[in-house]
Amino acid sequence: MSNEARTAATAEGNRADAPATIAAFIDHTLLKPEASEAEILKVCAEAAEYHFKSVCVNPVWVKTVKTALKGSGVLTCSVVGFPLGATPSDVKAFEARGAVLDGADEIDMMINIAAARANDKGALVDDIALVAEAVHAGEAILKVIIETALLSDDQKVLACQAAVDAGADFVKTSTGFNGGGATVEDVALMRRIVGPNVGVKASGGVRSLADAQAMIAAGATRIGASSGIAIVKGEQGSSSY
Repeated sequence: MSNEARTAATAEGNRADAPATIAAFIDHTLLKPEASEAEILKVCAEAAEYHFKSVCVNPVWVKTVKTALKGSGVLTCSVVGFPLGATPSDVKAFEARGAVLDGADEIDMMINIAAARANDKGALVDDIALVAEAVHAGEAILKVIIETALLSDDQKVLACQAAVDAGADFVKTSTGFNGGGATVEDVALMRRIVGPNVGVKASGGVRSLADAQAMIAAGATRIGASSGIAIVKGEQGSSSY
């Protein structure tokens, strides 16, 4: 992927003063394992109505979401190695390749957390690069989840550096399933490390317009939330995913 394409994909504007603008930052998310087809289709209809950036689902629902969103302008996003990241890199790449073939425009992959906690940057780069190759071959976007709640600040820096070195388009704070979610401090740290041309996605615990605005002010260019409607309405959401 060219630098120009990556910049266009990640530079989604700095205006965060209105709910209508916030909608374009939001990946409307439903990753509960028990989610039904009816629930998935409801999320797709909501995303089309409110003009969210994408709908983010587990891989089994990619074809359904792609079909439901046709003509809406809303992207289809899927997760890989989710939520633990503890599968071999070639399996993550296989999963990513399948999701892209099914219609995913974006892939959110979970890194090898054990490697990050062991300060093994080489293993992280290898893990991410294999998935990046599969995703970019299909002209899709790769977001890399570093699971900030499980890492020290030094390990967060290492993981972000590895993501950049491996060619990721975004770094992402959290799955929402392994402890804490996004914080303003982590988003600001991640933005400092990745620089201006890689996106930062804040996810997990972003439930209100004020939360979203704070994340964007800290450097986020994307928000992952199941509370997207509450956010754009200026209300308080009840859950992260």
